[in-house]
Amino acid sequence: MSSIPQADSRSDDQPLPKRVDPVSEGKSILLDTNEKPGVVASNSGKPLPTRSWGYRFASLALIGAVGGAVYFTRDRWEPALEGFIRPAAAGARPKPRPPLVSIAKAQRETVPQYINCLGTVTAFNSVVVKSRVDGELVEVSSQEGQMVEAGQLLAKIDPRPFEAARDQAKGQLQRDLAGLELAKLNYERSKNLPVGDTLSQQERDELEAVYKQAQAIFEVDRAAVANAELQVTYCSIVAPIRGRIGLRLIDRGNVVKASDPNGLAVITQLQPISVVFPIPQDEIPRVQKQLTASNTIPVFAYDRSFQNQLAAGTLTAIDNQVDATTGTLRLKATFENTDDALFPNQFVNIRLLVKQWNDSVVIPSSAVQRGIDFLYVYVVQEDSSVEIAKVTVAFSEGGRSVISAGLDEGQTVVTEGTDKLQPKSKVSLPGAPNQSGAPNQAGGPPDKGGSGGNGAVQDKQGSSDQRDGSGRSEGAKSPSPARRAP
Repeated sequence: MSSIPQADSRSDDQPLPKRVDPVSEGKSILLDTNEKPGVVASNSGKPLPTRSWGYRFASLALIGAVGGAVYFTRDRWEPALEGFIRPAAAGARPKPRPPLVSIAKAQRETVPQYINCLGTVTAFNSVVVKSRVDGELVEVSSQEGQMVEAGQLLAKIDPRPFEAARDQAKGQLQRDLAGLELAKLNYERSKNLPVGDTLSQQERDELEAVYKQAQAIFEVDRAAVANAELQVTYCSIVAPIRGRIGLRLIDRGNVVKASDPNGLAVITQLQPISVVFPIPQDEIPRVQKQLTASNTIPVFAYDRSFQNQLAAGTLTAIDNQVDATTGTLRLKATFENTDDALFPNQFVNIRLLVKQWNDSVVIPSSAVQRGIDFLYVYVVQEDSSVEIAKVTVAFSEGGRSVISAGLDEGQTVVTEGTDKLQPKSKVSLPGAPNQSGAPNQAGGPPDKGGSGGNGAVQDKQGSSDQRDGSGRSEGAKSPSPARRAP
C-alpha cells in the first residue's frame, strides 16, 4: 500500500520560516525546515534533482575532446574559413620564397702563382767620397741630391803645396839626370881604353858601378815626380760611379784629412738597383724548380698597400744558406729603376712568380666553404636547387681560387648567402622574376610578397624550412582567422 502523506501539524496561525535566496532577484521562496538534504523545493513545491560528479567529469571530457579536435585539425578548416572570411579578390596567401643568393660561373683562365714577402731596397753600389790628401777644401762643384756621372768633379782641395812638391821633385830629377849622363860618358870612355898602365881593371869597375847608381837615382827621382803629380791630381775629387749624391757632410773652407771616416758625401747608384727579400725555407724547392724551367724569374715590387706596382725586375742571386733563427733564405732581385721609383733602404712588397697555372678552373674564393676535413662548394642545378661538390683548391690569391679537382668549367656556384643552404634546397637567383613580377636583386629591398633581398629577410626565409616540435613545417602555418572590422 502507498503511504498517504500526513498533513502538517502546524496551525494556520503559525508563520512558516523563510529563506531568502540572493540570486532569485528579491523573490522569497518558502522552504520547509524539515526537508531532506539534497532535495531542494521549487516555487511549485516540487523537489529539484541534484547533479552527480560523474556527470560533471563527462561534460568536461566532452568539451576537451571537441576543443582538441578543433585545434589539431585546424590545418584543414583554417584555409577554408580564411577563404570564406576574406574576399576572393585577395587571392591565395603567397608562399615563402627561397633565399636569394649571389652566383658565379667557373671559368678557365691562366693564373700566375706568386710568393709574397717583404723586401728591402739596397743600392747596387754605394760609395763614401773621401779625400786622399790633407788640405783646405777650396771648391765644392756638386749640389746636394744631384745625379752625377762617373768622373765628374765634386770638390777641390788647395793644390799649391802639392804643386810645389811636384816642382821640387822635377828639379831633383833634372839634377840626377845630369849626373847619370856624366856617369854614362865616363863608363863609355873606360871601355875604349886598354887595361894596363893607363886604367886598371878596378877603376873600370868603379866607373861602371857609378853609372848604375846614377841610373837608379834617376828612377827614384822619376817615381817621386810621378807621386807628386798624383798628389796634385788627388786635390780634385771626382765621382767614382754614376749615381745620386747625398747631403753634403762638410762645407768649403774646412780642412779635410784623408783619415776622416765620414768623408765628404755619399753617392748611391740607383740605376740599376737591387732588393733583398727572404722567403720561407719550404718555398725553396718551388723556386729552384722554376729556375730550372726558366733562366729568369720575374719579380715585382709593390708599395705598402699592395695596390701600386713600383718596378719589375728579375731574380739574380740566391744566398747559400738558410738563416737558422728565422728559417728563411735571402734572395736578391735587380730592377732597372729608370723612373727612380725605388730608393735605398725602402721597404717594399715583393711578388715572386713561381708558377703559371695554364687553362685552370677559377672561381671566387668566397664560394669555397670549409667542412670538417674537406672543402666544398654549392653548385646550382637547372631546377634552381643546390648540391654540394667537394673540391681541391690548388691555391687562392686576390679573391680567386684555382680548383684542381671537383669542378668543371661553366658550372654555377653560390658565392653569397650560403649560411642557410642545405643540399637539394631551392634558391632564388639574381635576375629571376620574384612573386611581384620584378627581377630579383641581391641586397635589394623586400618585395610586396614579403620576401626581401637583404640578408635579414633571407635568414628569415631560410629558417622557414626548419621543422618545429610537432613535425610540421613552420612555413606552412597560417595565421589565425580574423574578421574584418566593419
